[in-house]
Amino acid sequence: MQQIVNSEQAQAWNGYEGRHWARNQERWDAVNEGFDQPLLDAAALTPGDSVLDIGCGAGATTRLAARRATDGHATGVDLSGPMLERAEASARAERLDNVTFEQGDAQVHPLAGRGFDVAISRYGVMFFADPVAAFTNIGRGLRPGGRLAFICAADAEQNEWLQALAELRDHLPIGEFGATGGPGMFSLADPARVREVLTPAGFADIAVEHTEAAGRWGQGAQDAADFLLDSGPGRHLLGQVDAEAGARARHALVELLRSHEDTEGVVRLRSSAWLVTAVRP
Repeated sequence: MQQIVNSEQAQAWNGYEGRHWARNQERWDAVNEGFDQPLLDAAALTPGDSVLDIGCGAGATTRLAARRATDGHATGVDLSGPMLERAEASARAERLDNVTFEQGDAQVHPLAGRGFDVAISRYGVMFFADPVAAFTNIGRGLRPGGRLAFICAADAEQNEWLQALAELRDHLPIGEFGATGGPGMFSLADPARVREVLTPAGFADIAVEHTEAAGRWGQGAQDAADFLLDSGPGRHLLGQVDAEAGARARHALVELLRSHEDTEGVVRLRSSAWLVTAVRP
């Protein structure tokens, strides 16, 4: 792995968080897959494209891009060793020979001059310690006229899974959600901030479009609650209270999620995002 400057995120995604996402790849893909087609359509992939997937995680979007770029190639870059191991295993199982994965920090990973036609990301660009430096580096990896398309989280209040957690304030030490002051899920939730980052990074024709998708969180309220509380944020919150308070929080979440079960008992929660596109002149 190349030099790492985003050390806090590297520690998280090579620790419990990364192992959790790798272990639950299919479940997280079910949560976020509603954004795949809008993202790939916005990227306007062609069969011969060379594609860079930033923050590719367990590689779902990288592999989808590789299937569209049948005569080209897709390269996924991520900090997380556990998630990349899962990505490589999935690519082998699907017999994709036009996809590779690299472990690295997009702020400093050697991308310059590699001539990618397009860079994509599904929820992988909100965690940079220095977002301008990261997008500048990504831009240097694109050919002139190369395209950028990514999905990032919109307002916390419009994400039902987060609002479900917020309802547990009587049981868990939940602070303010949606902070935009540093690396984190909502660091690009303000479209003005997106432009403040991409413009000095050298991108033009910046467009920010709102999009939503209802993700599958579990088969039944109990399953969905267990999955949500086993994630990094949920585990962090439960770790700050005793077992009794944790049990009350889990029960409250199960009862809340019952209203989100569909006719087949599947819990679906709406996520709100920005679909951002831009061009490297």
